[in-house]
Amino acid sequence: MSTALMSLATSGDIPSDTVEPILTQITASDAGGIFEFMWLLLALPAFGAAVLFVAGRRSNAWGHLLGVLMAVIPAGLAIWLLVALMGRPEESRTITQHFWDWTFVGTFNAEFAIRLDPLSIVFVLLITIVGGLIHIYSVGYMAEDPGRRLFFAMLNLFLAAMLLLVLADNYLLLYLGWEGVGLASYLLVGFWQYKDVAAVAAKKAFVMNRIGDVGLSIAIMLMFVTFGSVTFGDVFAAAPEADSTTMTLIGLALLLAATGKSAQYPLQAWLLDAMEGPTPVSALIHAATMVTAGVYLIVRSNAIFDQAPVALNVVLAVGLVTMIAGAWIGCAQDELKKALAGSTMSQIGYMFVAAGLGPAGYVFAIFHLVMHGMFKADLFLGSGSVMHAMNEERNMRFYGALRGVMIVTWITFICGFLGISGLPPFDSAFSKDDIIAAATSQNWFAGAVTIFAAGLTATYMTRMMAMTFFGKARWHDDAHPHESPQTMLWPMIILSFGAIFGGLFAVGVIGDLNILEWLKPVTGYEEAALEVPHWSLEVITFVVVIIGIVLTWMQFGMRDVPQAAPQHVTVLTKAGREELYTNTWHEELLMRPGQHLTRWLVWFDNKGIDGAVRGIASGIMGIGTGLTRTQTGYSRRYALVMVGGFLLLVAVFFLAWWF
Repeated sequence: MSTALMSLATSGDIPSDTVEPILTQITASDAGGIFEFMWLLLALPAFGAAVLFVAGRRSNAWGHLLGVLMAVIPAGLAIWLLVALMGRPEESRTITQHFWDWTFVGTFNAEFAIRLDPLSIVFVLLITIVGGLIHIYSVGYMAEDPGRRLFFAMLNLFLAAMLLLVLADNYLLLYLGWEGVGLASYLLVGFWQYKDVAAVAAKKAFVMNRIGDVGLSIAIMLMFVTFGSVTFGDVFAAAPEADSTTMTLIGLALLLAATGKSAQYPLQAWLLDAMEGPTPVSALIHAATMVTAGVYLIVRSNAIFDQAPVALNVVLAVGLVTMIAGAWIGCAQDELKKALAGSTMSQIGYMFVAAGLGPAGYVFAIFHLVMHGMFKADLFLGSGSVMHAMNEERNMRFYGALRGVMIVTWITFICGFLGISGLPPFDSAFSKDDIIAAATSQNWFAGAVTIFAAGLTATYMTRMMAMTFFGKARWHDDAHPHESPQTMLWPMIILSFGAIFGGLFAVGVIGDLNILEWLKPVTGYEEAALEVPHWSLEVITFVVVIIGIVLTWMQFGMRDVPQAAPQHVTVLTKAGREELYTNTWHEELLMRPGQHLTRWLVWFDNKGIDGAVRGIASGIMGIGTGLTRTQTGYSRRYALVMVGGFLLLVAVFFLAWWF
């Protein structure tokens, strides 16, 4: 039937714009095969979370095994779905699965339906494969924790929510997954809630993400008012005909949501504090789930942003600022995980820069996101291995010389270092160089900033490597570093291969799948026109990266690193240590005024609203009390009142008649 419709469209008997939505519907209903089991991607981790939450302590002995199984099986299913999608024609690679009509309010009808297409399957693979490896890693990392079963329940919940977010067929269902990710992150960051810092960090992450969530809710409401629907297909089809001001408002509201979830400036302060959670949580949030959600939202909404150039420019500006801010923080932090958190901010900034370039960069944003998922998961799991061996010590000034006692961890960390640094032929040499070229083609300033950020990336990564694995041992007296158990090492080894060979695989050097060609039908692509040869930018970037590595190695690899941080530092270093004073100005500009506003509202509620209610009640009670004095119980007084009332009425009627 699809072939017949295509033939009619080709002959001109049926307009092609009429055939396309029909074909999409046919694809949704006739897919069959493995696509009938798409729902298991959501159901399995959700089932695992439900069982582990309900079973309680009875599942302590086997809960972690169920949690791992409910993450690994979806990974295998995702690979099978990818193979099935690759076997379909390009125009038939959008599969929808409808479950029920979710909401009926007037003319508003939201379907509970999931959508599998080239963009969503990329995220599904990243979430399930990296997430599955982090689940396996957690078996060893959390082995001694009495709440390990509960931890795996939360991990499963996180996967289920994130998968719902990327598989949703409409913005309302996406919002449900979006909020689910926020809830799961709150639970996981604050997992060790007996620590005040962990509990505070969880609340901070939750509250700051709520600010961004307001943007998503406003965007959804504007979509419904403008288009009468929140389904992707309806919104994207109508977007080119919509008012440009409306599209700009929707784009900016979506950007606010993305800024909060992806920890972009100025809503990035929660991310470094979130390092108080267990290291597997950090790896999951940074590499495969939460912080990638904002990039997904913008790229998925490319049809909206294409009609809102102002919003796209703001996306670009946010990305440029965060890219430098995150790298700056990464260069100054002494805590290993906080330095990696600054790195995540910076790398997500690269993705925002790519997305802010519009059709010339959407595909590169996702390309870099996938590469980042592999090398950043490798680096975070490596940091967890180091901390596990060093009695949970986080400060790199108390590390050093660990390459001799943690050989596997050291080698896998080097792989992550090569993947992120931008040295060819490793991951970032492909994705980051593409972003640099696309940015340079549109704006020389943006291109220069992305190249400078590449140098900063090499700087903070070399500093981490030198302070952790090289130089003299600066360990605490009670530290006895040792290699991690096999359940922790094998996920790191697998991810290290991704950090080394992921870029070669993604561009088709290894295998037949080219991620850029794969994504173009969804993201679109307009080749950027460069005034200089592409190779010249690659050479410049390579030289900048090498300079960053050499200078940093001379500072931290060839000199002794003191255990005490130097007190006399430059203004730039001090600002980096203080996270660019973000917490300070957030407190002064947002928290303190918010406290004063809350106190005023409490006063107004007590004195104004409640006061008015109490005043009316008191007045009525006073009137009632006064009237009770007329109730004496003497019948002659009642009769006198009745006669008086009758005479008054007669007088009123007489006067009315007379005048």
